[in-house]
Amino acid sequence: MRITGYRTLRTVHHWNRPVGDANGVVAAGVTEVPVVLVETDGGLTGVGLGVHAEADRIFPALDGQDPRAVTALYDRMLAHTFKSGHAGTAFGTIGAFDMALWDLKAKMAEEPLWRTLGAADRFVPGYASGLDIALDEGELVRLYSGWAERGFTGAKVKGGLDADRDIERLAAVAEVLRANTRSPALMLDVNESWGRHEAVRLLARIEDRVELTWIEEPVRRWDVPGHREVARAARAAVASGENLTGLEQFHALLAADALQVVQTAGVWGITHFLRVATLAHGHDLPVSPVGYHANPLAHAAAAVPNHLVTEVQDIGSPVGITVDQVIADGGVVLGDAPGLGITVDESAVAGLDRTAGWSHPGGPHVRPPDAGLRLVPGTGPRGAKEVTP
Repeated sequence: MRITGYRTLRTVHHWNRPVGDANGVVAAGVTEVPVVLVETDGGLTGVGLGVHAEADRIFPALDGQDPRAVTALYDRMLAHTFKSGHAGTAFGTIGAFDMALWDLKAKMAEEPLWRTLGAADRFVPGYASGLDIALDEGELVRLYSGWAERGFTGAKVKGGLDADRDIERLAAVAEVLRANTRSPALMLDVNESWGRHEAVRLLARIEDRVELTWIEEPVRRWDVPGHREVARAARAAVASGENLTGLEQFHALLAADALQVVQTAGVWGITHFLRVATLAHGHDLPVSPVGYHANPLAHAAAAVPNHLVTEVQDIGSPVGITVDQVIADGGVVLGDAPGLGITVDESAVAGLDRTAGWSHPGGPHVRPPDAGLRLVPGTGPRGAKEVTP
């Protein structure tokens, strides 16, 4: 079987609430979801989710190749971007193609990807994460009550703008999760919104009131001394890595013992996750995938020995996408459908309004000018004022 072409499309996800973090909020709660479909001469189609802006440039590395050679093709795509570099949208495109190739490999074997990767158990432990910074306390409680009903014992709250508010919100979520455990796992994600001058001070203030499992992205993603300083001062673990594009970007952080939980983003693909997990395992560190639509990394997470827990962001799926998995018992229960178990109904996607997007100037993918430069609590994330009661 050979790769013959690809198609791209975009669907949307309806969160039915504002979503965002310290950097900004998508008030309408509707975001775009890019999809790439890799075609073969055998009639099978591989599905990959994530940005594919560089598809025309990268696809020649795959054209005519046997899709079963996934890891070799991953390196071939990296080599194809050698001169210009593989960061940013190029790395995202490689990740989307890589996801589609793994989907094809498992479909050719007529088994779910978790089986192809060697996992013994279809259950993947998870934690709830609501992209929830725009929600008031009542809305927050209602959101996490739904997660508690599905058996979750851990949750990640978005914060970083106001330590007092973060403390109150963490305490409220903890109370909800005590329905399932007397000691919930609480994570705080500040999305690189702190500078070194405030990270240690604000975290100490929060930890005086709340027991944190980890603090996520307390400083800029590449700041090795900053992460190490926070790690030495905190009782909680320091988690980061979702925005690092390439195995080489993890080396300095791990060599400096600056991380205690190693993360990867779903949009960077399955091969990247597997390699980061191996690197982390070599340092006796756990790995934790950051959530994305349809939880595509859950299959790979089930197969690595140092998986800690997977972020689960929503129980629903984007328009036109169905997934063979169930969110229950505090995690993801993977199904038996071949490949990733993701099915795309292109007729349902046709004609959708695609103006929604994370890249809105007030959204969380645009860093505000005062990030890391605040002396007093912030007034709230950009875009939140667009929320209507």
